Amino acid sequence: MTAGAEKPRRTEQIKAYVTPEEFTLVMESSDRAGLSMSEFTRRVCLGFRVESREDQQARRELLRVNADLGRLGGLLKQVLVAGHKEQIYGLLHKIDQAQALLKAKIRTL
Repeated sequence: MTAGAEKPRRTEQIKAYVTPEEFTLVMESSDRAGLSMSEFTRRVCLGFRVESREDQQARRELLRVNADLGRLGGLLKQVLVAGHKEQIYGLLHKIDQAQALLKAKIRTL
């Protein structure tokens, strides 16, 4: 779609019969994703990945923690320059391991 082009108007409707329990599950899922029932159903039916708001929030928090670890590592490197190498090397190694674990967790979300 180019800039200024109109979105196609949605005129067709899909109807599906579900049990009350299934309806409740779909409603809860659309609420968790922060989408209307229509948008949620359209995305699921078309095979798009639908993330919950909790997943999005968890990803943001993990990225924040990763950034904090990076800043901490930078500060520790400054201390290394000041001459406290033996103590700091162990801490830097642990920070590197924690960052690698966080990055792996973020990719799985």
